[in-house]
Amino acid sequence: MVILVDGPEGNGLPQHARDNAGDPIRILRGNGYERFEFYGEYADLGGEPVPVYRWCYRTRIAE
Repeated sequence: MVILVDGPEGNGLPQHARDNAGDPIRILRGNGYERFEFYGEYADLGGEPVPVYRWCYRTRIAE
């Protein structure tokens, strides 16, 4: 599981299971993708360190 933060406003973003912290996360929203990056930050969630991914940019789907 990872924590996604600083994303665009609107509908909530899903939580994700991820084996390798460090790989970027790309989430389809509307006509584009929200991109999240891992910068080495962890949060304590129930005594377990959970990677925190921060929103970095959005790309649009080419038509």
